Amino acid sequence: MSPAVDLVGDLRETVGSAQVLTDPDLTIGYVRDWTGRWTGNTTAVVRPGSVEEVQRVVRICQEAGAPLVPQGGNTGLVGGSIPHRGEVLLSLRRLDWLRPIEHDTGSVIAGAGVTLGTLQAHARKEGLVYAVDLASRDSATVGGTIATNAGGAFVVSRGDTRRQVRGLEVVFADGSVVSTIETLPKVSTGPDLLQTMIGSEGTLGVITSARLHLSIPNGAEHMVMLIGADTLADGLRVMGPGLRAIEFFDRACLEAVMEHRGLVRPIQGDFPFYLLVETTGNLDLEESSPAVVDRSLWVYRESITETINGLGVPLKLDVALPFDRMDEFADAVRALDAPGAIFLYGHLAEGNFHVNTVGSPDPDRASEAILGLVVSMGGAIASEHGIGVAKTGWWRRTTDPGSIELARRVKEALDPNRILNPQVFWG
Repeated sequence: MSPAVDLVGDLRETVGSAQVLTDPDLTIGYVRDWTGRWTGNTTAVVRPGSVEEVQRVVRICQEAGAPLVPQGGNTGLVGGSIPHRGEVLLSLRRLDWLRPIEHDTGSVIAGAGVTLGTLQAHARKEGLVYAVDLASRDSATVGGTIATNAGGAFVVSRGDTRRQVRGLEVVFADGSVVSTIETLPKVSTGPDLLQTMIGSEGTLGVITSARLHLSIPNGAEHMVMLIGADTLADGLRVMGPGLRAIEFFDRACLEAVMEHRGLVRPIQGDFPFYLLVETTGNLDLEESSPAVVDRSLWVYRESITETINGLGVPLKLDVALPFDRMDEFADAVRALDAPGAIFLYGHLAEGNFHVNTVGSPDPDRASEAILGLVVSMGGAIASEHGIGVAKTGWWRRTTDPGSIELARRVKEALDPNRILNPQVFWG
């Protein structure tokens, strides 16, 4: 019997035959990422239903020398949550339990497989809110968003995922479990090493559950407004007290969304950029400023990703630029010799751009050119989607050597045999 067959047999014995998938027709949804750009292959998709089963699966893979890739809702955009070279795919979707909300601590303990949408609904029933929100809320999971330190539209007012995590339960590469989820609201007993798991993209440990902070909603009335803008600099001047979110998208995004969704033009006039602002304060706008107020306007922003994916397999790059170079960057991207349609949108208050191209005959060349512009302007090659496999080379080129060496030491200490998501960062 070959090692691969022995491995699959051991996995089936551990979690049950129904929870180990090897048929390509059944595994395809796990080995292709959300964009459709990245497709890999797997020895088996394993779907444990408890932390104990996760432990046993990890130990089996460790003993067999079989690399594995942890996966949540598979909404990643950089190829970091799929197996590329036959690794075992460890799906955590069945860890989808939620404990009752603890009002005294303002927190809740959630399994890694709980979707953001489910978590948010759970919080709303108790008059609370979970701060992180994404358009993919019904697919993106707690574990996946922690592993990538997801942000979303409300980072400017609520903070990113890291700010919401109060404790973690993690299975390490040797099958051991470390947990800080049963803890007090404030503890100072040395460094919180589990914080290292946030943003580690499944390369250091498998997140199985988390204690998450819940907020009391701001009772103030909030306004949602769409504003036409000639430049992004105009949008930056809009920011002020009470700001909950400020998103931007360009003309190409708006036109594509209107056609895809059959929506009417939401504002009179034609502008290079559109700003979607949610605020509890008053905006300092001139009376003649092109603007419309309507809470339903979010549909134009949240439909962009699905719209672009419907046009073809996109190249999706998530970057950040200094505020004073955002317009320069937008102009430079449009001037690149990279055939294909270009769509620009993002989170204005963070200098964040989602640069999407569709129809480029050479996406890798387009990626190199765009990321080169980012670096030349003092920007960051990854803002909220992570490194994955798409940006491993750029991560090495643009990160301080001392930081890379420190990351290498942590990886070797926690995963000396490199079985956890081996193609991310180090592949």
